Amino acid sequence: MKILIVDDSKAMRMIVKRTLRQAGFGEHEVVEAEDGALALELVRAESPDIVLSDWNMPNMSGIEFLRALRAAGNEIHFGFVTSEMSGEMHAEASSAGALFLITKPFTSDSFKKVLSSVIG
Repeated sequence: MKILIVDDSKAMRMIVKRTLRQAGFGEHEVVEAEDGALALELVRAESPDIVLSDWNMPNMSGIEFLRALRAAGNEIHFGFVTSEMSGEMHAEASSAGALFLITKPFTSDSFKKVLSSVIG
């Protein structure tokens, strides 16, 4: 299985990768993008199975990225890993097609709980 991590912070991408390993998902291949625009290109080129995306990023936000995927007919498993998640944002993410939301700061247990049903 291939996981795409999308976050404008290189440090946060590294933390997400480490947390995936700690949660028992370390055997999966990981690809990275620093914004939604690059992530769109990677989805086409790499065909990941799941996307873990930040919400606020330059060039193309996470929600814009998700909407672009869905508009193109791509039903990839998609979830947000973000520090900003108001009730309104949660509703917007769900209606756009996000399967889950993991709020920063997170733990390996929170990743395991959410991702075990998606990744298996």
